[in-house]
Amino acid sequence: MRKRSLLGNIKELGAPVFTTFELSASSGKSSSVVIQGLNNLVEDGLIIKVYRGIWAQVGNEQLSPYAVISCLLTRHRAYVSFISALYLYNIVEQIPQVITLASTSHTKLIRTKLGVFSFHQLTPKFFSGFNWYKACLSDRQGGGKFLIAEPEKALVDSFYLSACRKKQFGHFPELSFPKSFSFKKVKQWALRIPDPKIRAHVFKKIEAIAFKKSQLSPKNVRR
Repeated sequence: MRKRSLLGNIKELGAPVFTTFELSASSGKSSSVVIQGLNNLVEDGLIIKVYRGIWAQVGNEQLSPYAVISCLLTRHRAYVSFISALYLYNIVEQIPQVITLASTSHTKLIRTKLGVFSFHQLTPKFFSGFNWYKACLSDRQGGGKFLIAEPEKALVDSFYLSACRKKQFGHFPELSFPKSFSFKKVKQWALRIPDPKIRAHVFKKIEAIAFKKSQLSPKNVRR
């Protein structure tokens, strides 16, 4: 397959990250022909093989680890949550070394050329509270379209997981909540947790965080 033709097909996809299947369907060529052409472009330094069946354009302004997310799970949706979401909302300052996501799929760790992704399983009944990322929320990611939890849901997701996996998100770095953050909304999300034991654990965590926040508020600080 000619390089110019293949590059044209990649451009037509209009995404910084794409799959072999998408390019094969777009170009009308077989997967084997497309893969051979893509490997040639990798050798020329024009694209990157990110993961099995996933490729990225070199130099694309929208390319970031977050742009890969939609391609990693073919049968399940996933959204950025836990520490990674709290970081993007400027609630935590420490840069996560791994991008954490919620999914109904089995818990797994995927290492790619653009980043490491940790998927954590939530019960389908609690898989909600997310939307498409809006660039105006933060400048902490480099582009790409992906789903992200609301800030309140990201916090509750973290507490939810700490109840199931004691070493996961049991402790946080320093938290800095914006004025728009609603602890009332946090409690509303916690009430939707199906398992009563997990729900009780989450409420204890919420109360501890809310108490600490109230103690640090200006009206409670001694001058």
